[in-house]
Amino acid sequence: MSAEHMHHLENPNATKPPPRIELISSVPSPPPMPDNAEAMTILVTLPPGSEGNPPHRHTGPAFGYMIRGEMIFELEGEPQRVVKAGETFWEPGGDLIHYQDANNLPDAETEFVVTMFGVAGQPMLIPVSAEELEERRDRRAPRP
Repeated sequence: MSAEHMHHLENPNATKPPPRIELISSVPSPPPMPDNAEAMTILVTLPPGSEGNPPHRHTGPAFGYMIRGEMIFELEGEPQRVVKAGETFWEPGGDLIHYQDANNLPDAETEFVVTMFGVAGQPMLIPVSAEELEERRDRRAPRP
């Protein structure tokens, strides 16, 4: 762990082992934060085989950590990928469409935590219309 990510201070009076801290994700250049941002942390549980939310967007960035299971994750312009327990994901929010957050497991729940920075008083998820999806279909990465 580099010095700029050090999150432990030596405690000469400690009688027990120090905390174990592991950097699991870092965003090199912070995404733009909306004015009047509100931070919220949510726990999402997807039932077995859940398709997740329909295409949507967020007013600000979101940072997530997979607790258990597997999620199919797809953002506009990026190929879909599977995020597994112990892995992280993030999205910048704003105009970008979040196409998928489906459970990749047909027989087990998937659970993840997300911290989002959105505009206070606005919905956390903003649905994208079928018309807009059609207008922007050239921005979606080819699907398997």
